[in-house]
Amino acid sequence: MKSVLLYNIRSRHNVGSVFRTADGAGVNQIFLYGYTPRPVDRFGRLVEAINKTALGASEVIPWFEVEVIGDFIKQQQAKRIKVVAIEQSAKSVVIADYQEPDNVLYILGSEVEGLPEEVLAMSDIIVELPMCGTKESLNVSVTAGIVLYHALTRKK
Repeated sequence: MKSVLLYNIRSRHNVGSVFRTADGAGVNQIFLYGYTPRPVDRFGRLVEAINKTALGASEVIPWFEVEVIGDFIKQQQAKRIKVVAIEQSAKSVVIADYQEPDNVLYILGSEVEGLPEEVLAMSDIIVELPMCGTKESLNVSVTAGIVLYHALTRKK
């Protein structure tokens, strides 16, 4: 089982892109937390910017809202799902040294703020992408693509 949680992602285009990438990478479900835009608005209408970018993947991959992040992470861990935060941290391992477990939840954070310390502290592992240029990070949807496909290429 492979899942993704989007934590306070602000861009509808990023959300749609993650849905599309997740579909290609075999993700089973996506969780949406905080102000992350939902693929369907409160009136039950498809959100055009998400649907257009996702090319319909947001209608194929089941998605769920998360209300309380700490409780949700504990519930996942109780199901023996490894919680993997994607973030730069003194405690992180570089992606080249990471092997995806059978049951995993990847948490991707806000484009501006990343993931809060509370989420990092609760995670089973923190994985980061090395950066060689002047920028400190990649776009969240690009990061999702690298992480999800890296795991696929390492499967034996």
